[in-house]
Amino acid sequence: MNPRKCARWVGLFLISLSLVCIVANALLLVPDGKTWSSDQLSLQVLLMPGFIGGGLMVLCPGITVVLAAGGHPKWVSTKLKRDSILRSFSFSALGMLGAIYCLFVSAAGLRMGPKCSKNAKWAYHLQESSGAYLSNHEYWNLCEKPPNVVPWNVTLFSLLMVASCLEILLCSIHLVNPIILPFRKKQRQSHLAVEKSRP
Repeated sequence: MNPRKCARWVGLFLISLSLVCIVANALLLVPDGKTWSSDQLSLQVLLMPGFIGGGLMVLCPGITVVLAAGGHPKWVSTKLKRDSILRSFSFSALGMLGAIYCLFVSAAGLRMGPKCSKNAKWAYHLQESSGAYLSNHEYWNLCEKPPNVVPWNVTLFSLLMVASCLEILLCSIHLVNPIILPFRKKQRQSHLAVEKSRP
């Protein structure tokens, strides 16, 4: 596949995944479709892993990759092309860091469980289960408020983890692409030189 087309598709997928992360994080802020005060939301929700990490920090490289994949006119100097590759590489590294942040915070959110009310006391009531509540649905009834907060958090944090894993994969592909591209060009040029030298 053409490296520019590949880069463009990587960028479009990164943009889509970052928007999924932003929406998932926004939904985590309103369990049961209602707003709750910040002391009633878990720390992992307030750290905004989907908005900051998997969202904005991945959206920037996605846009940069799509724009860079458009190519450069012939009059653009080699220095500007190198600067563009370096910028794209830097943004991809930033996106990978954001996706890793999203992955770790979401995993911690799944392990600890949501902050919820039980007997009018707000705490992490599922934390003692060390993640066992994920497979044992009897734990889910421990939370009285917000209603259905456990499946809400499990679904959205799982979605954030899957999206951030895909973002890490795509950012790593784009990190390797600028490194391999010059070698492929040299290989293609030497192959053409050999073809021309043959009688």
